Amino acid sequence: MAAATDPRDGADRRGTDAGFAGRRCAAIIGTGLIGQGWAIVFARKGWDVRLYDVNAAMLGEASALIRRQLDELQAHGLLQDAAAAAARIHVAGSLQDALKGASYIQENSPETREIKRSLFPLLDAAAEPDAIIGSSTSSIPASEFTEDLPGRHRCLVSHPVNPPYLIPVVELCPAPWTSADTMARARDIMRDIGQKPVSMTREIEGFILNRLQGALLHEAFRLAAAGIASAEDIDATVKDGLGLRWSFMGPFETIDLNAPGGIADYCGRYGGLYQSIGATQAESVAWEGALVDALSAERRRLLPDEDLTARRYWRDEQLMRLMRHKQSNGDEIG
Repeated sequence: MAAATDPRDGADRRGTDAGFAGRRCAAIIGTGLIGQGWAIVFARKGWDVRLYDVNAAMLGEASALIRRQLDELQAHGLLQDAAAAAARIHVAGSLQDALKGASYIQENSPETREIKRSLFPLLDAAAEPDAIIGSSTSSIPASEFTEDLPGRHRCLVSHPVNPPYLIPVVELCPAPWTSADTMARARDIMRDIGQKPVSMTREIEGFILNRLQGALLHEAFRLAAAGIASAEDIDATVKDGLGLRWSFMGPFETIDLNAPGGIADYCGRYGGLYQSIGATQAESVAWEGALVDALSAERRRLLPDEDLTARRYWRDEQLMRLMRHKQSNGDEIG
């Protein structure tokens, strides 16, 4: 991360430590699925939460959906008092009301540069001087919408995984001018609310999660395009194979445990194989046309359109079960 050289990057940050300790208040700007998820994450850990959305209808709907998910978490033993968590969530009548007194702000606007470039100056101008401003963007670097802000040093990407109240990892990605203090405080806040922060050292397209996911998806599409296996069997290879280990350890720990002498031994044994495989994976298959039509047709045979919503609820219930299992084995989430 580059050292601050612009006067804006040395903005007054007096009282930030004391401010965080005394103001456990978060503003959630944008109340779609991700915004609702963030509200749950903060409220269940004792933070006061203020919701704001320019779409009043969406704002009203969000409150009901949040309460429903809080009740589901309690039903699965993942939350002790859904009513108390819900009582900590308040609808703000204006952007200024939402930001007043908040020590952390999470922006969840649509994934367009233009909207974020118009919104972030408003957030920076109205936020408390020591407040951190995080964006839930999954693809747009913070440098593309914060460069001209007086408070650009306190802006960063805080990219969650949907739904964040069940999948705890959060990618913290700085712009070149994001201060080290902001990164450290954001990491502390994420830990305080029970998330698992991953701190990046600099911007890169797709951050970490989508780059890893993209590598697997590209190979899945290549295998399908070549007719090597069906979509169902490719899914089964991950679901009933790789995914079982990946639910509790990452790729480096996996190979570290898969050879008698650890990761160095594994690389010595299998490095040549993976180099050979990698040489065949340089070309990306386009996700379009006949290939997508065939994959979509297979998925709809396995899961008709009318069952998609029910299957999403099923997915969340399985995540809750996994989350409870991990908690019972000492791996606390949320």
